[in-house]
Amino acid sequence: MRPVRERADALERSFGPLDDPANPLGGAAFVAADAAGEVPTAAEAVLDHYGLNEEFVPAAQGGRLRRMDELGRVLRPVFRRDASLGFGYGLNCFFAATPVWTAGSEDHRKLAAGLLLGGDRIAVARHGVAHGNDFVRDEFTALPVPGGGLLLSGSKTGIANASRARGLLVFARTGPAGQARSHTVLLLDREALPPGRVTDLGRRATTGMRSAEFGGLGIEECHVPESALVGGLGDGYELSLRSSLVIRGLIPSIVLAGADTALRTVAAFAVRPRSDGRSSLDVQHVRDVLTGAFLDLLLIDCLALVATRALHLLPKQMSVYAAAAAYLAPKLMAEAMDEMSAVLGEVTFAEEGAYAMFQKQLRDLPVTSLGHAGSAGRQVSILPQLPFFAQHAWFADPEPPPGLFRLHEDLPPLDLAQPALLGDADPLAATLVASTDLFESVPLPRQGRDGGVLRFLSRAFAIELDDLRKAFADVPQGDRRALASPHSLGLADRYTLVLAAAACLGVWREQQSAGPEADRFLADTAWPSAALYRLCRRLGLALPDRPAAAEQRVLAEVLARLHGRRSYDLYASSLA
Repeated sequence: MRPVRERADALERSFGPLDDPANPLGGAAFVAADAAGEVPTAAEAVLDHYGLNEEFVPAAQGGRLRRMDELGRVLRPVFRRDASLGFGYGLNCFFAATPVWTAGSEDHRKLAAGLLLGGDRIAVARHGVAHGNDFVRDEFTALPVPGGGLLLSGSKTGIANASRARGLLVFARTGPAGQARSHTVLLLDREALPPGRVTDLGRRATTGMRSAEFGGLGIEECHVPESALVGGLGDGYELSLRSSLVIRGLIPSIVLAGADTALRTVAAFAVRPRSDGRSSLDVQHVRDVLTGAFLDLLLIDCLALVATRALHLLPKQMSVYAAAAAYLAPKLMAEAMDEMSAVLGEVTFAEEGAYAMFQKQLRDLPVTSLGHAGSAGRQVSILPQLPFFAQHAWFADPEPPPGLFRLHEDLPPLDLAQPALLGDADPLAATLVASTDLFESVPLPRQGRDGGVLRFLSRAFAIELDDLRKAFADVPQGDRRALASPHSLGLADRYTLVLAAAACLGVWREQQSAGPEADRFLADTAWPSAALYRLCRRLGLALPDRPAAAEQRVLAEVLARLHGRRSYDLYASSLA
């Protein structure tokens, strides 16, 4: 198997330059397909040739999936171009297959792997949720029948690849509403079902990801064998939660890939010369927007790195990191997109030409990041863990292994049965505390150009963590009323920003010890200083003097990557 860098680079080159009008797989082609609501068939042919579905199948089942951080990286060349393509062609298949990789039998895994490796798709019909709208609320029911098996009936709209998928993963109601074990997961091969029992209900239009098919399925009294059950009867809700631990860690990668293209589009707009010889870049606000958007992308990628690598290194603690990453990434990017829209002005609404990709990414972002439960569900999964951390973990836990923050170091084998729904420690927060202690112990002259700023900011975040500890120290674990208050939700939001700061410090510190392999920019104090300053300002904390020199070096990197055709993430990958 080729290393992930080679695979991602090969996929990037297969598409060709996104900004080349003559490229049949350039931005203009994706914008046109999106406007028509059509699948970009030539792009799907590229993914067929590459074998993208192999990335979603564990190596033990004949695929390429060994590491979750690698999967996130391979997806980026696709999502930089078209979220509809990335989601509709394959990522949704991975979402559908995750319960199978997590809890399926060997026969289930063989079936799912055979479908994906054979070029077929698997669609997932999730259960309805109380807070959902009609797009996600309808569902299937499955009742036991004499002689064995289940009788599956019902309908569901909003299924990605509803009519294109041969495999179906169905969350069906098998118990009374309101009970924890009311749903069961079924894995079905559509071609093996009795004829005439499954009906395509037609496609639903969406504002974003308009090329992806979100359709409906109706199933009428279809007998399915008990062997179709993934896990046991009533395991559906738990399987959904366990699968989310895996899926959430990928959301930052797909969000930042689209935002990478948006930032590149705006940066190209900002540097273009006007008739008077000046450019938008002469305006300080424009420079601030470009710098801030890049810093947000780096913040998100640090969390993405931690969330995906923790699945291997810290399976008993990773749940809160995956939820924080999936919650914060869309939030930061939505705000950055708003700021970049102001730079483009009326060009934001361009539907063709050099800047049309921005409008497409702006539409797609809410769809790519929503997921099943959306941001509120991610916050709710974080909150129950905070009283435990406050009472037992914060300022007491040891630091995580250094490999959590290393971009390229190998990882233990992926075992999706290991992750826990609730963490028993918070080692990422310990990174923040240790970093603060480190800055306090090192004389300022040895801390680099921005050492004083980093020292001040890391201490500010440590104080914020201590404030969170005090806020949750007396909250009984499992006190739903206290945890459901708007105040607690606000504290959970602040906690995710503390984790983002800790992740940045962890990545930066590991670059300090990487020797000749260190990335020069990532080893510089400029980006963590500017990133933590941005986070501190967001939290309303006391601030040092603005690190203007550090921000200038970050802006210089934005422009260097624009002209050098490199990605706006931790990897600075070469672009076609």
